[in-house]
Amino acid sequence: MTHESTAVGLASAYSNATTASGDWWRDAVIYQVYVRSFADSDGDGIGDLRGVRSRLPHLARLGVDAVWLTPFYVSPQADGGYDVADYRAVDPLFGDLADADELVRAAHELGLRVIVDVVPNHTSEQHPWFRAALAGEPGARERYLFRRGRGADGSLPPNDWESIFGGPAWTRVADGEWYLHLFAPEQPDLDWTHPEVTAEFDSVLRFWLDLGVDGFRIDVAHGMVKADGLPDIGRGAQATLIGTEPLPFFDQDGVHEIHRAWRRLLDSYEGARIGVAEAWAPSSERLALYVRPDELHQAFNFRFLNCPWDPGAMRTVIDESLSATTAVGAPTTWVLSNHDVVRHVTRYGGGAQGLARARAAAMLMLSLPGSAYLYQGEELGLPEVADLPPESRQDPAFRRGRRQQIPVPAVDPAPGPGPAAPGIIAPRPGEPAPPQSTPSPHSQPESGAGPQPRACCVPQTQAGAGPGPDPLTAPQAHAPTRPQTEAGTGPQAQACCGPQAQAGTGPEAEPGAGPAPEPCTAPQAHAPTRPQTEAGTGAQPQECCGPQAVTGAGPEAEMGGGAGGDPLTAPEADGQDGLRDGCRVPIPWAGAEPPYGFGPVGSWLPQPPEWAGLSVAAQTGDPHSTLELYRAALELRRAMPGLGAPEAGPSPDPRGMRWLPSPDGVLLFTRPGFACTLNTRPEPVELPAPGRPVLSSAPVETDGRTVRLPPDSCTWWAF
Repeated sequence: MTHESTAVGLASAYSNATTASGDWWRDAVIYQVYVRSFADSDGDGIGDLRGVRSRLPHLARLGVDAVWLTPFYVSPQADGGYDVADYRAVDPLFGDLADADELVRAAHELGLRVIVDVVPNHTSEQHPWFRAALAGEPGARERYLFRRGRGADGSLPPNDWESIFGGPAWTRVADGEWYLHLFAPEQPDLDWTHPEVTAEFDSVLRFWLDLGVDGFRIDVAHGMVKADGLPDIGRGAQATLIGTEPLPFFDQDGVHEIHRAWRRLLDSYEGARIGVAEAWAPSSERLALYVRPDELHQAFNFRFLNCPWDPGAMRTVIDESLSATTAVGAPTTWVLSNHDVVRHVTRYGGGAQGLARARAAAMLMLSLPGSAYLYQGEELGLPEVADLPPESRQDPAFRRGRRQQIPVPAVDPAPGPGPAAPGIIAPRPGEPAPPQSTPSPHSQPESGAGPQPRACCVPQTQAGAGPGPDPLTAPQAHAPTRPQTEAGTGPQAQACCGPQAQAGTGPEAEPGAGPAPEPCTAPQAHAPTRPQTEAGTGAQPQECCGPQAVTGAGPEAEMGGGAGGDPLTAPEADGQDGLRDGCRVPIPWAGAEPPYGFGPVGSWLPQPPEWAGLSVAAQTGDPHSTLELYRAALELRRAMPGLGAPEAGPSPDPRGMRWLPSPDGVLLFTRPGFACTLNTRPEPVELPAPGRPVLSSAPVETDGRTVRLPPDSCTWWAF
């Protein structure tokens, strides 16, 4: 049975059963859209909601189940939208409320659910509540964490807590009090013991649920409650402790009552609306508390993201994650990249090796029980952009200017974008430079902080010009791509296990992809990982001609090389690592030069010239491309009963998977009717074939009895 016929025969029944159960989120593949870098509809160089809506067909064709949108609310954009001034309105930068409504409706028509961000730990300093607090309105400061300073004159911060972005977590206002901000000074933390805070966010959630969204990704879900008395930590470099040690400002037990209340609210709506925690906890067991039956539905599993390319470490993380969530009856989530970390192509070494490992890791992730999250552009194999010019960087963790003391303002009831709220005192003369910070686990996109202008690399056009008709946005069905069997001349011939571009066997190729290559024999657009053997020549092992690793796809940046040697001077460079802009560069859609169809003109961060070959159009129809690998993997995940939900079939293991003995450097596990092999070694490995290959991240040689696994590769098997 070929890959194509298998997918067509099983996908409908399995998908319908999962949807009918109401537990769509248990095995969902959710795609993160970083709004400002996805698609620009009006020519200002910044992505927007209309742009997202125009590209939804790409996501439907990719085969994902839901879309997660980063914040698009009214905001001064000091931290790219995670500093919210109005939780019920769309920032004009991204459109308006009608655009949000139309996007949700369009997604639902394509069978995609929509998850939006909610930011409950802090507001913008431009939020009416905080402006009232600075202006001295009675009771206004009780909604935030204002405290008197220490020392005889109150000139020392109330405790030793550090901002995730570097420097103290406290800023002093003109009348001498200090307020807490675990992130940027423009993001004052709320006090969740205040009843008005609780009532306000209940109202905010209902507002968006009534508009039709299917759930919320809860930013800093572990941070809303602080330890009583706000005790000192007693050591520096506190950002490095997040997720590894208990901290008085994160993962306090009190957050769980908030999430229980939100679960009751979500359950009061029809359609299985969900809550997803962005939570950092010191152990898998602590993280599992966020997904108990009466709390949230999912929590991000950052331990998997941070796992090195090591089979022992991977197996440990997988086992511990599944054990912890199974104990509370929840699914595990898996993620490799997001808008806060270096893209995993680069983390795994960059260049051909990094891409090969990234492709293999993606297949491993998609074969595990539970739900998977994809970050926009990973399906294209995008690397981190490690050589952005300093003047284009906009991450506040990179560019953190010092602020000058200015007077306390009068109350202004009209929220919205505008200058930074006054009332802030700069660090006192003679204070040491802030300590080095680590990449933030706080999920947020950034734009310029302080006086830095928003960067657009080309002149802007008139608003509303739009990019015009785009053939890439034609609706595409969840039809299988084009994997075909290959005729063999000997008894050992195997079915080709990779997607092949062949006319008439799947959705139309997106324009710009060129003619479909011949199965297995066409010249390859990208160099294979190793020479191919001829197929079907008697007992000669046949090589699976599935998607192959692209070589030379991007700069060979070392892990952690985001900022490089940018020639910045203090205070800009003090304590900044600036790693996050490089993963936020707008993605390429089509064309030979920037902005690659991102919009009518430029993009807010410059795109590399070598990305022309990585665009959606360039990779569509190429059987060796990363895009076609992802499409085929998601199609098979939807089709094969042994993938996706843990309860998809009988198994002696309650988690639906079982580890089997394997050579050093290789992981081998089974699920009902399915096996997965991951070779992490830099050389091929031979072992008995666990079944029939259906998909591989690199060419696989098998005679039906044994298999030769390529280096840094993952293969799926049916049996």
